[in-house]
Amino acid sequence: MPSALEFSDAVVRRDGRNIVDHVTWTVADDQRWVVLGPNGAGKTTLLSLLAGLQAPDAGTVGRRPAEVGWIPQQPAVYRRLTVRENLELFARLDGTTPAGTSGSPSDDTGRARGGRPVRPTRAERRERVDRMLDEAGLRDRADDLVGTLSGGGQQRVNIAVGLLADPPVVLLDEPSSSLDPRQRERMWRFLTGLATAGRAVVFSTHDVAEAERYADTILVLVDGRIAYAGSPAALAATADGDLLRAFVDLVEQVDGNGSGRADADRRAPGPSDPAGPPGPGAFGPDGGER
Repeated sequence: MPSALEFSDAVVRRDGRNIVDHVTWTVADDQRWVVLGPNGAGKTTLLSLLAGLQAPDAGTVGRRPAEVGWIPQQPAVYRRLTVRENLELFARLDGTTPAGTSGSPSDDTGRARGGRPVRPTRAERRERVDRMLDEAGLRDRADDLVGTLSGGGQQRVNIAVGLLADPPVVLLDEPSSSLDPRQRERMWRFLTGLATAGRAVVFSTHDVAEAERYADTILVLVDGRIAYAGSPAALAATADGDLLRAFVDLVEQVDGNGSGRADADRRAPGPSDPAGPPGPGAFGPDGGER
């Protein structure tokens, strides 16, 4: 099965330095990944590559932006429209129908033969909206103005908009930063269901406890490079089970080395080699982890 998402030697340069520095990274379907790192590590830039908001200066990102559901940190919805009206509006603005969902003959890019976009029919748009009202638990608030909803309710509308096209990859930028504990738990039940249904879920957070509880895999980014990629438990084990201390120790170690690399004992087994370190694609020619 092809990967849901893949970076190959991705680089983003800004003001003479690499903000994203030769990142190679593969995410499988039905996995929940979290991107952690100190301020200025390159997390936002990395997520913007995923969302198609910018292109890498070198390397590749192996997923079309149209196949990624982007959910920004601040709800990008209209407060003076109802929940249903918001979903209907964004469904109309969506330019293509996922491959295989339209009656029009299309290729695997979601375009009709001849290169023209496959636009969803009115019935398909209505089906999308109804599906997301149910999946996001918004059916009973469908006719309420978004501005009257709680922060958690507005975030659910935000997520529902990003999922209208049924993308295989869901990308969230600090999705719980403005939510109270009850709203956060309800949101994560919904997002966990997305991964269970086969989607790849990638999110950023500053909350290490949240990463430990909800992510299958942690990606620690320091100075634009991957310092760690593996399970929360494996990283926590380097600090007697304390993930927060392990994360801080790792960042300080990498910063102290000034190299953007972690020592081998901080690396978790790679997905292609459960018994050993990540495969050759995760390392540069000098042996340093990318």
